[in-house]
Amino acid sequence: MDAIMSTLLQILALILALVLAPLLTGWVNQCRAWLQNRSAPPLLLPYYQLSKLFAKEVVLAHNASSMFRTAPYVIFAAMVLTATIVPTLSTDLPFGPAADAIALVGIFALARIFTALAGMDVGTSFGSLGSRREMLVGFLAEPALLMVFFTTSLISQSTSLSTIVETLAHREFVIYPSMAFAGVAFTMVSLAENARVPVDNPTTHLELTMIHEAMILEYSGRHLALIEWAAALKMYAYSCLGLALFLPWGIPQGAQLVNLLVALPVLLVKLAVGGFLLAVIETLSAKMRIFRAPEFLGTAFMLAVLGMLVHLLLETGK
Repeated sequence: MDAIMSTLLQILALILALVLAPLLTGWVNQCRAWLQNRSAPPLLLPYYQLSKLFAKEVVLAHNASSMFRTAPYVIFAAMVLTATIVPTLSTDLPFGPAADAIALVGIFALARIFTALAGMDVGTSFGSLGSRREMLVGFLAEPALLMVFFTTSLISQSTSLSTIVETLAHREFVIYPSMAFAGVAFTMVSLAENARVPVDNPTTHLELTMIHEAMILEYSGRHLALIEWAAALKMYAYSCLGLALFLPWGIPQGAQLVNLLVALPVLLVKLAVGGFLLAVIETLSAKMRIFRAPEFLGTAFMLAVLGMLVHLLLETGK
């Protein structure tokens, strides 16, 4: 019975990821418009955009290879996998042991590689420009993200996300100063990885500033819909990952129906608050020059390393 309930919860977590990811994007855009004193777009606008793109015909360049056609499906599948691996409704789900934190970084990297290759495939100047910038950001962001995971792994003595969440949420309450450094570093990495201000601006198409948008300019129809949906899933996965690592309370261990009645409302409230805070950060920040991105992500890496050192020096033996 527990195995059946665990499987059903895993399916529900997958459906929630597919449904809530565009909703989270719409919520962030709404909050950002309110904070900037602008007329807010409809909350369900991302759904309308996705449905419109799925209904449109795909237009491909003459020199587009099979990789260009395959990339949207690979990117979307990778983001769906990351959204199901991250503990949301329970730490006892079938996909939980499928990959640890290090493998999760690898899945994010796989999606980035296909996005960059697709951007360069057609041979346009914008696509190549965006791909180079994307690989620069990824080259700096991935080590910082790994250091954040290593800090939490030192606390739980495991790289399994389920074990990390269980250790932080269901054992005796302990204040870890190292998690403060890791939390700031994770926030900075999350902003860069999701093409948000101050590293990138998802609403711009200016040549001198765009990164993510430059790589997908040649896509249309269902291919563009899958990439946009994958971008929303990536932000959802990073949001749930941050909540699981730094605010894990409310994620139950078992796979009972009673736990679901608690976990689901808590998850929705956390995502709503997190989306509002993301809008606040973007409103208070200005888009930085691309050459300042290494300094930004280098600071994130140093903060994550400081978190590890603080744990080794001050918290070992607690």
